Formats: sequence, structure tokens, C-alpha cells
Amino acid sequence: MYIFRMMRQILTFSAGFTYKISREKSLGITYINIINRFKHLICAKMDNRYYDNPFDDYPNVISANVVNATTNEINEDYKETMKIYIKRLIDRLKEKKNHWTYNDDYSIYTGSAGIAYMFYKYGKCFNEPVYIDEAMELLNVCIGKFRGKREITFLTGIVGPLALGAVVFHSEGYSDVAQNMISMVKLLQSVVLNESSDLPDELLYGRAGYLFSLLFLNSNISPAPIENDLIKQVIALIIKSGNLYSASRKYKTPLMYVWHGSEYIGGAHGLGGILYILLQAQQYLTQTQLQKDIKPALDFLQNIRYPTGNFPSSIGSHTDKLVHWCHGAPGMTMLFCLAYEIYKDENYLTTAVQCGEVIWSRGLLKKGYGICHGVAGNAYTFLSLFQQTKDIKYLYRACKFAEWCMDYGTHQSRSPDRPFSLFEGLAGTIYFLIDLQHPLSAKFPAYSI
Repeated sequence: MYIFRMMRQILTFSAGFTYKISREKSLGITYINIINRFKHLICAKMDNRYYDNPFDDYPNVISANVVNATTNEINEDYKETMKIYIKRLIDRLKEKKNHWTYNDDYSIYTGSAGIAYMFYKYGKCFNEPVYIDEAMELLNVCIGKFRGKREITFLTGIVGPLALGAVVFHSEGYSDVAQNMISMVKLLQSVVLNESSDLPDELLYGRAGYLFSLLFLNSNISPAPIENDLIKQVIALIIKSGNLYSASRKYKTPLMYVWHGSEYIGGAHGLGGILYILLQAQQYLTQTQLQKDIKPALDFLQNIRYPTGNFPSSIGSHTDKLVHWCHGAPGMTMLFCLAYEIYKDENYLTTAVQCGEVIWSRGLLKKGYGICHGVAGNAYTFLSLFQQTKDIKYLYRACKFAEWCMDYGTHQSRSPDRPFSLFEGLAGTIYFLIDLQHPLSAKFPAYSI
């Protein structure tokens, strides 16, 4: 209440003071600048979206309790502690089943299919078949009841439950069931390849989300069930769309995209996320696409970073405040790690490392622990950097963010709309903690192949 009273007094005072200045020009504008600066600082303090990081960075006197510098692995006792918390959290989620099945959301992003994804992950990691069975049961329900039969992305469309279902059922020996699901995914190519439609290109609702589904199927099922030609057609259309829009806006990048009137940059809706999916399809890309389209777009992204190393949420944004997977540095770390791997350009790795510093400083978000805009999603940055550099500092940082997540519910300013879901809530936090059991093979769900 004190802050609000203070703000009201400042605003009242500055309004009156500005009026006085307008009548007494001889006073100049110095005092107005002071007042505006003061208001900016107060507003910034009120808009603080993260907790100050309380953890000592690596190395420190207790870091050996977390990671083993000799083996470059997580300390076994620490892993056992994580397992205890994972079990507690998954029991907590199961106790609340009525809360995450009542709303008819069957998507990977915020619905039952995402929870099925986590159950499958848990069952595979800890060799508990009952959770795989539960995942299959849930996915069957999701596919049968999904309302938007022509929604084509992994995260928000029916393609997600279908592609995930195909992988799960194939792994359990139900090849015929899996093949039917794959056929349904392929049928939707007519929607995706329709150039006259208003389908966007971004990850959550657009063509990049369909492309991810195709790559996900080919990377998890052998022999690969999706023909090269289909993947190449989707890639070509995404790049053509980006070329046309960028040229229409006269951008100094061959690729740019728009979604709901904004030219987003981040992982969920923007250029960064689209480039990341395209680069993961490297084997299907031409040299022209790699060198003339994607690389200049990467360089363009580097040039629009804030001085802090963070990225704007969209073109024209000047507010350096979002540090989420969906908007900001976390989604970009994985992109520039992969770009470094493909192009061998040290500048890309430097960019990824700078993203890591932003997230270590500002990544313990008050929004909570989720994957889309929470601490678990931000922690994947450190796993990506660890995988790329093998620097144990990043594994330690991931563990400290996991420690924050294990204390689930303590540090959170508000509850998400879907508090048990994969991308907004508890299921995603559990998924990250499971992934941390094997950090070198950890993959951000629905984003990293």
C-alpha cells in the first residue's frame, strides 16, 4: 500500500509541476526529467517480475554436494533427493486429477495430452509401466474428443496428441494403432500447404508447429514414417512466407513473420522459434536456405538484442523485462547453441552464453515454475549450455533452479490459468525434474527434437 500511495503522490506532484513549468519556461526542463526518471524507477520496481537469485554461483564451498567436477555429473545423493521430490509432486498432481480433466482441454500445451506426455516420460525414465499405460489411456481420450480437428500444431492442435500417441503406441508394440495416427497427421498437410489460407508460420498455432510434429515422428520412430518431400515442402513454404513478408516491410533480414499484428521474436510466436525448428531440420535444408535465408536472419536477431543480452519480445519493443521461454533470452539460448553447432560461428555461442547470464540473474520468475513462462522453462537454458560446452557450471545452475522448483508453491505471485498443465503448471515442472536425471539428453518438450 505504501508503494501505491507513493506513486499517487508522485504522479499528482509531477502533473502539477509540469503545469507550472509550462507557465514558467525560465525554469527549463531539468526538473521534469528528474521527475520522469523517478517515476520510471518506481514503476520498474513495481514491475519486477523476478526474485533476486539467492544462490551462490559455481564454484562454491557446497557445490560438490550438487555436482561432481571429476565425472561432470550430478552428485548421486542430489539425484536421489530430486527423485523423492519428483514422486511427491507427481502424487500431488494425481490427487488433483479432477482439476485437470474437467475443462475439455486436450492439447499438449495446457491440456490432458501434455500431462500424458509427462506420464510417459516418467514411466520410461523410472521403468514404471503403469504410467505409460496411463499416458496411452489419456491420449486415446484426447484424440477422440479433440474439438479442432483441423488445428495443425503439436502444442495446441490435434496433431500433438496424434504425433505423441504414435510414438507412445509404437514404443509399446502397437504399430497398427501408431500407423493410423501417423496417417491422420499426414492428411492435414493439405491445410498446412494451402498458400492462400491465413495460417500463420509460428510454433504454437502455425506451420512451424506442424513441422515440429513431422520431425518428432521421424526422430522417434524407425524407419522414419514421414517422407522427405513433405518435410521439404513445409520448410519451403515457411521460408517463402518469411521472404514475402520481410520484403513487404523492407526489413534487413530475408525472413520475418507476423502473428496477430505483431512481429514477434521469441520461441512461441516469433522468428527465433521458427528458425530453431528450421535448423533442427538441417538434413532437409538446401545450402541456399541455410546460407541465404537462415544465417542472415540469425545475424539480424543478434543485432537487435538489448545491451543486457536479453531479446525484445517483438520488433519495436523497448522494454527489457520478459525473461521467458516464450519471449526473451531462454528460447534464444537453444537457437544460438544450435546455430553455433551448425555454422561454427563463435559469435553465436557468445550470444547463447550471454543469454545464460541474463537467466541466472533474472530467471527465478514470480509467475511460477512452469515451462512456458516459469523457472523450469528457464532452467532448460543451462542444460542447453551444458550440452554444448560441457562446462559443469551450467549443470550446477540447472540444479539450483531445480532446487527452487522442488520447493513448489513457495515462490509464486499468482496461480496460472492451467496450474497442472505441461506448459503452464505442475506437469511441466515435473517433466523438467525428470529430464534433469539425464542432463546430456534432456530436451525442451515440443521445442527440441
